[in-house]
Amino acid sequence: MHIISFDVPYPPDYGGVIDVFYKIKALHEAGFRVHLHCFEYGRPRAPELEKICEQVFYYRRHMSKRYLFNPLPYIVVTRRSEELMKELLKDRNPILFEGLHSCYHLTDPRLKGRILLVRTHNIEHDYYNNLSKVEKSVFRKAYFKREAIKLKRYENVMSLADQILAISRPDEEVLKERFQNVLLMSAFHPNETVKVRPGLGEFALYHGNLEVGENNEAALYLTEQVFSKTSVPLVIAGKNPSPGLKAAVAKYPNISLKANIPTNEIDELIRQAQVNVLPTFQATGIKLKLLAALFNGRHCLVNSPMVMNTGLERLCSIRDDAESMRLETERLFLQPFGEQELAKRREVLFSDFSNKENIIRLTNLL
Repeated sequence: MHIISFDVPYPPDYGGVIDVFYKIKALHEAGFRVHLHCFEYGRPRAPELEKICEQVFYYRRHMSKRYLFNPLPYIVVTRRSEELMKELLKDRNPILFEGLHSCYHLTDPRLKGRILLVRTHNIEHDYYNNLSKVEKSVFRKAYFKREAIKLKRYENVMSLADQILAISRPDEEVLKERFQNVLLMSAFHPNETVKVRPGLGEFALYHGNLEVGENNEAALYLTEQVFSKTSVPLVIAGKNPSPGLKAAVAKYPNISLKANIPTNEIDELIRQAQVNVLPTFQATGIKLKLLAALFNGRHCLVNSPMVMNTGLERLCSIRDDAESMRLETERLFLQPFGEQELAKRREVLFSDFSNKENIIRLTNLL
């Protein structure tokens, strides 16, 4: 099968490419021959992908600012390639479009009669609207708002797909209001077993890609409204923290920042932490950092938007204001993670968030 990826999915170190990479890996292990097509715009080419793909192709993403004035969404129109179409037309194999970003060629009449699948990673227009709300730059705020309008209009293109694969239950519900061909397929991820260390950890952890507005906002919220009022140590880990976050963290001796550390170090922090604290103000998609914490960490403390209608609610402590989050952090900081909680995680995660079960569903579609 062909997979068209919006980015080079290696290393699998942020939400979207984690799903893409581990989907390819699971397909390879199930005997599929994957022809991977990647748009490149910053991440280097990855020889590691050749170990799990039949072929890997790279296409330059056209990032000219003139595409900002195109009626199509910028994230879509900058990912088009006639070279890609030439490769797709060499056979009649099924095609999986990763994200609305990669759907430019979904409308091409030359693909008529092919099995066409779209994997949605978010309700993109909602995601971009929310990015505009937390963005400080006037230009970027205007860009996110305009892109959200274009994405909502462009979303109709997915009616051409044989199947839309929603990444979360809330996204599935939203998509089913507009499309008939929607199936829930939970996120692919690197975890095969639930591994929680015995004993107590010595800090709470927030992790995420800090250059994304919603993650920066969550980290600032924890710094200024929750952990500024407690002695519990907080570690914030992630890529490219903003100057504002660095300045906020510097005010409090119990809060530290670990910037631009490799994925394996973040994984180790997840295992060491006593509490993984993961609020979000963006209730779309599924947060793969939450799955990482549930498979590998001790207690998980979240707010409602992080888990609403995901099936993960009973695995987390949920608190929706800063004061109750502080009190719950202090309670969990002294409480060992028990066998009963571990059994509950295994039951939920192995039934609803299994790569193997996902591959069975995908095989049935194809």
